[in-house]
Amino acid sequence: MQAVRVHEGRAVPLDRSDVDTDQIIPSDWLKRVERTGFGKGLFSEWRDDREFILNDESYAGASILVAGLNFGTGSSREHAVWALMDYGFMAVISPRFGDIFRNNATKNGLIPCQISEEAATRLREALHSDPELAVTVDVERLKVMAPAIGLEEDFPMDAATQNRFLEGLDDIGITLRSEESIGGFEGTRPGWLPSTRS
Repeated sequence: MQAVRVHEGRAVPLDRSDVDTDQIIPSDWLKRVERTGFGKGLFSEWRDDREFILNDESYAGASILVAGLNFGTGSSREHAVWALMDYGFMAVISPRFGDIFRNNATKNGLIPCQISEEAATRLREALHSDPELAVTVDVERLKVMAPAIGLEEDFPMDAATQNRFLEGLDDIGITLRSEESIGGFEGTRPGWLPSTRS
């Protein structure tokens, strides 16, 4: 997982609420065995509509998605996070996230920024007016900022999850921090027991 302290980029306004994981990455994409290539399937059913926001070249290369209320609801589907990240998104801003989606996001390095509905609406409206608007996600200070429109909003994140982002630690990275202790413990186990040593 890549460490991130502050991310600044352009953003895409997704004026939809209650976006579930099946809409983020439809089930026919779940047959893949790799964790890459899902970006092509991101919102694939909606992208058939030429008017869909991701088809607007003005937002090409944006790295932040600003969605409506209840983003990432529905079934547990880690592929939804993989699709967003593979497409190029580093953060998603929404007034509310599905709990499982939020957990999957933090474990994979996608920053979920929950801000007020009023601020999210204001930000989306500004992005429709100016696709070049710079948006900053500050993981150190837990703030979403768009200085050009005077927006600065706090977002919640527990200290352990914040540390994951600041240090770039996924679950394996966290476990490897205890590698010496694990090795010491394994060295005391009788030889007939299963071991992590080869």
